[in-house]
Amino acid sequence: MLVHQDALRAQSGTTENLWKTLTKITYKKEYDEFLGFKIDRPVFSEEIKALDGKEVTVKGFIIPVEGYKGHKEFIFSAFPYSMCFFCGGAGPESVMEVQAVEAINYVAESIVLKGKLHLNSEDVNKLMFSLSEARLVK
Repeated sequence: MLVHQDALRAQSGTTENLWKTLTKITYKKEYDEFLGFKIDRPVFSEEIKALDGKEVTVKGFIIPVEGYKGHKEFIFSAFPYSMCFFCGGAGPESVMEVQAVEAINYVAESIVLKGKLHLNSEDVNKLMFSLSEARLVK
């Protein structure tokens, strides 16, 4: 199976193309029995599937969200707070949940994290992407 060039770069530690790769999703409408209505479920491209469970490096912005535990669990965005999915016009593929190994202090500037990427298309209460075992690179 051929893996897309962006996915290879993301796996090898290059940060600039990971968010671009994560936009390569489509959606399918499905009836969710628990919710009682149809929802749009993400369908991940082969490039994205190739990154599931792999260590990646990603550059982005910490989004302070109430309800997340201190600085070890937070939302990370491709865009600054004013432009992120929750506040601006970006899509849900531009944010991920982060579980850090050590607390990371909030800064308004972009930072670089390294961790294991995980995909989610089933749990509507979680974001599509998460980064576990995350560590601050710079």
